[in-house]
Amino acid sequence: MNLSIFFKPVEPEVYQEVSAPNSFFKAIKVYTDTFPDYEEADIAIIGLSENRGNEDNGGAERAADNVRQALYPLKRGSGSYKIVDLGNLNNGHNLEETYLRIKEVCETLITHNTLPVLIGGTHDLDYGQYQAYESMEKLVNVLSVDASIDIDPNNTEAGEGTESKNHLHKILVHDPNYLLNYSHIGYQSYLIDNTVPALLDKFYFDTYRLGLVNQNINAMEPVIRAADMLSFDIAAIKMDDAPGNRHAQPFGLSGQEACQLCWYAGHSEKLTSAGFYEYNPDWDNERKKTASVIGTMIWYLIEGYYHRTFENDFDSNDFIKYIVPMPSSPSILTFYKAKRSEKWWMEVPNPQVEVVKERQSIVPCDQSDYEMAVKGELPDRWIQTHAKYL
Repeated sequence: MNLSIFFKPVEPEVYQEVSAPNSFFKAIKVYTDTFPDYEEADIAIIGLSENRGNEDNGGAERAADNVRQALYPLKRGSGSYKIVDLGNLNNGHNLEETYLRIKEVCETLITHNTLPVLIGGTHDLDYGQYQAYESMEKLVNVLSVDASIDIDPNNTEAGEGTESKNHLHKILVHDPNYLLNYSHIGYQSYLIDNTVPALLDKFYFDTYRLGLVNQNINAMEPVIRAADMLSFDIAAIKMDDAPGNRHAQPFGLSGQEACQLCWYAGHSEKLTSAGFYEYNPDWDNERKKTASVIGTMIWYLIEGYYHRTFENDFDSNDFIKYIVPMPSSPSILTFYKAKRSEKWWMEVPNPQVEVVKERQSIVPCDQSDYEMAVKGELPDRWIQTHAKYL
């Protein structure tokens, strides 16, 4: 597919003042005059300008270029960079056509093992990001980081201009259904209907309040490691660190915590797409603090990517295998610990393994799950995962 027909190049004023030879900009290929070759790239940056899904976010169309101006001058990180910036995606005639364009672009990139990184626009655009997995004949895990959980149990039909407030419903009811798990990090209880977490819990989906994340951000690493797709709403970051959102809150993730989550995401071999939504330059401060935070988050996502360890052969000597006897069914639990990274996994029987052959029953966990099993207690993560397979 000729993806160039969907894009317009990055304007010169975005990069013309970046001259340092060791800058991020100088280490990547940007669509200026010639559309870059994405087929051999590891990562492809994509600017989005669509904002018809949120009538309150009229400045979001300029988000991507503002983030680029913060990202491009940063110093090149580690690894043999094979990164392209494809420019800004042209909007469709209507919102549904924009979703379709995002789907087609992301699907093409993912099939070439290129990680699309979407910047800008409104949060409902992650519906197009999700649709990219439809033709891949695999179940996917979606991870959202957001102060709100964008679903209204009393109004499942989003009106024009409010799609970003209810886009999760579109993902949950999408037909065909290829969603294995949905995880949500950083929600603030006073911003959502109190029935929503319970509703998601009925599907055995995972939700983590902001307080839990602040208390132990390292506990989010296995959650992120299980995700195929990351959807990050900038409203999850507190106002002091990221004022560039109309609904920015005084409480939220710090910029440093957001970068930590992005490093975890980039480091996961399972992650195949990432999107950063709802930044509005009109609400940012004079120094474009929010753009700087997002640019640094993307830098850490990429840094994590180039530190991937590709630990997936659980029968190799790279892992220590632990078999824990249990007092009741199941009679044993099996855990794996990577010698190099010290990350943990556990086996969860999958009765559908003959149907979903590509879905292994070895899932990310952490040491606390192992310690719980040693005490004779079945870890909540095991229970939740097993329930999804039934």
